[in-house]
Amino acid sequence: MYNEASVVGDVVRELLCEFNHVVCIDDGSNDGSPAIARAAGAAVVEHPVNLGQGAALQTGLHFALRDPATTEIVTFDADGQHLVTDAKAMVARIQSGEAEVVLGSRFLDHRTKVSPLKRFVLRVAATQSRWATGMALTDAHNGLRAFNAATAARINLTQNRMAHASELVRQLSEIQPRWVEHPVKIIYTDYSKAKGQSLLNSVNILTDLLFR
Repeated sequence: MYNEASVVGDVVRELLCEFNHVVCIDDGSNDGSPAIARAAGAAVVEHPVNLGQGAALQTGLHFALRDPATTEIVTFDADGQHLVTDAKAMVARIQSGEAEVVLGSRFLDHRTKVSPLKRFVLRVAATQSRWATGMALTDAHNGLRAFNAATAARINLTQNRMAHASELVRQLSEIQPRWVEHPVKIIYTDYSKAKGQSLLNSVNILTDLLFR
């Protein structure tokens, strides 16, 4: 989370209705987000400065794996764009033995309303990822993911910002776990749009693809 004080408390409380453990990686917030997340029931690990989403994900994986009882890990955005029901269904597919990694895709059903620009950029990113790794993903930049502990332990993200998504897919292609995509809904709220998430992320993804 990075400056998500207005929403993170609700996100944590909703998650705790289905999951026993919620960890928030605070990436240098200055708006009181860590205290709100703790009050809602999350464990909080704080970066003293803003490092980026890739760094936050790697910190979260490392922290969760310190508990030897960890069996699955879900990555879940702090801004309220993901659904807890989707996360629960993804974990169930791992627990059933169907897969070791479940990757969310907003393009496997029609629940997510995506702007034409963002749809184009994400399609290009998925195509490039398929060419580079052989993984036939429909949505290579979706933040909702589930891993079993053994696979998560082999992930080592070194790209702190938008390039981490491509790095993660590349590492999964090398690890070669059993994986599936799962239909998920992304909720683009007025809050997330006000932060520039939709257009800015599209620009960042294109920049990553052009200069890698």
